[in-house]
Amino acid sequence: MTTSHDVSRREFLAVAGALPFAATVLRGQTRTIPVGLELYSVRDALAKDLPGTVTAVAKLGYQIVEFYAPYFDWTPDAAKDVRKLLDGLGITCRSTHNNVASFTGDGLKKAIELNQIIGSTTIVLASAPGPNTADKWKALGDQMTGVMETLRPLGMRAGFHNHQTEWSGAIGQRPMDILAANTPKDFVLQFDVGTCVQAGQDPVAWITANPGRIKSLHCKDWGSGQGRGYAVAFGEGDVPWKAIFAAAESTGGVEYYLIEQEIAGPAGELAMVGKCLDNWKTLRA
Repeated sequence: MTTSHDVSRREFLAVAGALPFAATVLRGQTRTIPVGLELYSVRDALAKDLPGTVTAVAKLGYQIVEFYAPYFDWTPDAAKDVRKLLDGLGITCRSTHNNVASFTGDGLKKAIELNQIIGSTTIVLASAPGPNTADKWKALGDQMTGVMETLRPLGMRAGFHNHQTEWSGAIGQRPMDILAANTPKDFVLQFDVGTCVQAGQDPVAWITANPGRIKSLHCKDWGSGQGRGYAVAFGEGDVPWKAIFAAAESTGGVEYYLIEQEIAGPAGELAMVGKCLDNWKTLRA
């Protein structure tokens, strides 16, 4: 029996196609996976005018924003102002990028408070400090396990964002493999795709080897050849995005995607992230 509240599959897909997020049919059901922006992509504009920049990002069509390290300097009142801004724009912040100070002692307490205010439930370590040794990576895993024990009762979690270094086997193992083996299964392995591809590693193999742990991806493209690298816009490099999306949605447990653009080029930051989102829509159509 249908009612006036029921929406046909055709009507739903028509609406979903017009929105800036991914619609994926799995086992006969349609679920939506939002696409957001890592705000490092618009870092210069953000430093000059946070409200105006976040507003512009929302107007482009991004559903989520991820704040990075400078947010840690906010006061609780400043965080409340940001939350009002997000709510008013109808967008969310699900995770933040953090330096190591956010994971120890009073720093963790502050990170928890700020993240709770803005609605974020995942505190991500943006990069690993210290020497690149197997023992260091095991110790980091132990530290993150302890952080998870603090965050889990709060309905929050910790995560780690990879760079190129984590894909090298120079210490006998890839650091990402050490970290994954020494953290609980609900510790988030936030996957920066471009750095993996630049390092010559297989992004699909990484996702399938860590089922349910790839809750978010930094969709950063990379292109081989002079003058390309991270200057290419999302969807215009060498990354096999369709295979990655398939793995992330069937195995990885992805909850949201985050476009990240390291190099804006002459058009400027906002124009470039607008282009990235246009490419996203074309690729996901």
